[in-house]
Order: sequence, then structure tokens, then C-alpha cells
Amino acid sequence: MAAPRFTEKLPALAFAWLIPSAFLRGALGANRIKLCSPATFKVAGGKPTAVDGLATVIFSSGSTGDPKGVMLTHFNIMSNIQQVSQVFMLDGRDKILGILPFFHSFGFMTALWVPAANGVGVVYHPNPLDAQAIGELVEKYRVTFLIATPTFLQAYMRRCTPESFGSLQYVLVGAEKLPERVALAFEDTFGIRPLEGYGCTECSPVVTVNGRDFRAPGFRQVGARRGKIGHPLPGVSVRVVDLDTGEPVAPGTAGMLLVKGPNVMKGYLGKPEKTAEVLHDGWYTTGDVALMEEDGFLTITDRLSRFSKIGGEMVPHIKIEDKLHEMAGVTEQVFAVSALPDEKKGERIVVITTLSAEKLAPVLEKLPQCDLPALWKPRANQFFRVEALPMLGTGKIDLRGVKQLAATMAQPVEALAAEAAE
Repeated sequence: MAAPRFTEKLPALAFAWLIPSAFLRGALGANRIKLCSPATFKVAGGKPTAVDGLATVIFSSGSTGDPKGVMLTHFNIMSNIQQVSQVFMLDGRDKILGILPFFHSFGFMTALWVPAANGVGVVYHPNPLDAQAIGELVEKYRVTFLIATPTFLQAYMRRCTPESFGSLQYVLVGAEKLPERVALAFEDTFGIRPLEGYGCTECSPVVTVNGRDFRAPGFRQVGARRGKIGHPLPGVSVRVVDLDTGEPVAPGTAGMLLVKGPNVMKGYLGKPEKTAEVLHDGWYTTGDVALMEEDGFLTITDRLSRFSKIGGEMVPHIKIEDKLHEMAGVTEQVFAVSALPDEKKGERIVVITTLSAEKLAPVLEKLPQCDLPALWKPRANQFFRVEALPMLGTGKIDLRGVKQLAATMAQPVEALAAEAAE
């Protein structure tokens, strides 16, 4: 599209400066939306009615299951914008880099509506993996706020210079767990530590963030902790409850994370039964296993969907991935763990990796002696090499794709094992 001509810019400037905003809204059909609180919502058969203030339907990523249409109201979205804005105090001097897709809730809220609601500058680029162009845009427009995912940060470390990111004041990452190895490598490269946040589409999406420390004479309030997802946003309540009983657990004990606040969705589009499964008295069941420290910092230990039951024990995939990356001595993600059915133990751990056989060999040598429980250790013949890990458009690992790929690649191994057994 060609740049606007001077004869187009001049009337637009005159309209913006001289005509009352109320008249402009009426002329353009931009009627003011009345924000509805959750108490006023009405749903009939799982379908939105005209009075519920529905703003958008965003589909969940579907990384572990079928995507669901999440109904977010104007009240949900504006609440989350105000909550995030209170933490980071964005103003007209800031510029956000808009690289996350709008079909993803993180990009929809932070890159589209936060700038519009706060009068903050924003620089857009359609491809978050185009690292060279992103480095140039950050430097050219003096971007202060980069919002990305850990996967994208790994690409920037390979292709962006430290100088190109010199204007950044905040690097906020979400959508997936920020591995400590990636955070340290990014900080070593660019001199700024990424701040991890946590959220989900059902919460519009941000629930918790790490921020900057508040410092004053004789006073310090800690805003961020390594390996933590931060504190809940203003106006957001969280609970960590026992996976079996649903009762709150003691600080430092892992359990199911529940969230309550004005940013919690109205429900799933056309699926009242699914809505009833996750919403109880205003509390949203996230499906994530977390623990809260005495000082209120939260840690996500795993997703309930990323556990396997092997020999009667719950085995966490993320902890296995972390250990494999540690033994490989790499910062980027080269392993993805999944599980397949097993006749003897219920399930067995499988791993797909982008490492060559030469680079994988030292990892397999260290694996038997590492401190993982024996039941967690994948067998050497359950590692399968791929050219690239399956990815979603949001920058997340496609866990369903990982499982399907592992199942396909494991078939020849299973066939050989069956022949040997005969």
C-alpha cells in the first residue's frame, strides 16, 4: 500500500484537531461500548446474547488438545490492559515492537490494544523470526518494549547485535516456559534480562508478571525472581490447590493453579459443558501445576497435560527436557519430550531431537548417571532425530505434532522389538 499523500494527510489532521470527538465517533459509527461486569453476563445455550459485551473470540492454541473458542468481553480485555499498564507504567515515550500474531491472545492484547489504549507508539513486523529485520527496527525506532516468546529470543541471540537492542528497557516473554539457560544467554548477549510472565487465553491473557524492583532510601521491593513467573497482576487473585481434594495447599507445595479476576473469560463458544468444567464460582482452573512461595512469587512446575503415568508414578516431561538440555550444553530448544503407550508400564518416554548422532552421543553417555529418577530416563532407542521441532504459529512447540511424529518414528523400533520377542 502506498504512503498517504499530503492531500490526504491534511484533511485528516484538520478533522483530528478541529472536530469534537463525540461528533467523529457518531460520523464513523464508533459507538461507545458499555463495559459489562461478570455479574451482568447472560448466556443462552452457550451462545452470546446482545447484552454481554462480547468483544472477540480467540481460539486457544491447541498445542495439547483441540482448540476452543474463548469468549472475551470488553470488560475482560480492558481490565487486563489496565492491570498490565499499572505494572509497567507505559507512556508516550515508550514504543512497543508488535511481532506476535493477533490471532494469539498475547499479541492481540499487548501489540494491538495496549498501544491503542495507552497512546503508546508501536512498530509492527509480520514475521517474529525475521531476526535481522527486527534488530534493525528496534534500533531505527528506538523501541523500548519487546514482547516475545523464548523461542523467538533464541533466534535474536543468533542474528541480532547487542547494539541493535540498546534502546530496550523491558523484554517480556510469555506463551511458554522461559528456560533459565535462555534467560542467562540473552542477558549475557544483550545486557538486559528477559522478564517472564504467565497467562492463558482464558484470562485475556496475562495473569502474572515479573517487573522491576522498587528501590528507595532504606527500602527495596523485589519485582522479579529468576525462574519465577512473578506476582499476580493488580486485581487478580490466585489459589494453589491440591490436585485431588481441591483444598488450598501450604506455601512451597505444588498444586493446581486457579485464577479469579475481571480478566477471566466469559466461557467457551458453544461449549457450556467445557465452560462448566473449568469455571467454578468465578475461579478458572488453568490446568497448570504451580507452587507459591511465602513472598508471593509463583513458579509453574508443569502442565497437567505434560505428565505421563509410568508404573503408577506421575513423570513430568518439562523436567526431563530441562535435564537433557543441561547435559547437551545448549541454550536453544533441541529436545521435545512426549510419551507413547506401553504394555508393561502404561506409558514410556520418547524424545525427538534436532541434534546429530555425533552431538547426541555424549548426552546418551551421561544419561544413566544423571540425577533423574530411573523411571524418568528415556531409553537410548527412544530418541528420534528430526530436522526441526514442530512449531505453532504462536511460537510454541506443537506438542500434538511432537507426539504424532514420535509415534510414526517409533513404529519401526516397535516392530523390531516385537520380532525379537518372538
